[in-house]
Amino acid sequence: MKKTILILTIITLLLGGTIFVIYKNNQNSKEEVIDIFKEDKKEEKEESKDNIPTTKVTVDIKGMINNPGVYEVDSNSRVNDVITLAGGLKEGADTSNINLAKIVSDEMTIIIYSTEEVLEKFKQEVCICNCPYIENNACINNNDNNSNLININTATIEELTTLTGIGDVKAEAIIKYRNEVGKFKTKEELLNVDGIGESLFEKIKDDITV
Repeated sequence: MKKTILILTIITLLLGGTIFVIYKNNQNSKEEVIDIFKEDKKEEKEESKDNIPTTKVTVDIKGMINNPGVYEVDSNSRVNDVITLAGGLKEGADTSNINLAKIVSDEMTIIIYSTEEVLEKFKQEVCICNCPYIENNACINNNDNNSNLININTATIEELTTLTGIGDVKAEAIIKYRNEVGKFKTKEELLNVDGIGESLFEKIKDDITV
């Protein structure tokens, strides 16, 4: 009788041990599958970040720059990156009026003035602008709500061409109109200028003043 009980006890222990080993193996296998799945997800996420396409924008840089012209750059580029791409500044260039850290945008115009031009234009006052280019006394009149707007009655060709959609031809047409007809009394009068339509006016109306 005792021998039978001993045999049954041994068999029970063996069965229990076998079941425990099988259970542990299943748990380890499950954890390994989960870990591999997580790793695959992590790799997919990192790969998707690397594959995000970079948008290109077109920027026009002119003035005291070694290689002025139109450049296509990444949308996250900054003004300083464009200056470097264009061969750097000429001797005598003055960037005190430029926010070199500003991120560029499509159709942006960057004008680099010489020290003499800055001193003459702003009467030797220190110029600190948030804009990437000089805009019609914007740096002198920082307290004026219209300080960052282009005054179409006094703006030069270079200043007018900083407006979206305004090239040299349209800028000359604006200056010709105000010389022949007189100063603009309202912004809407700009629609009387050859080449300025409703669509273009809508794009620039918030950037101009009279």
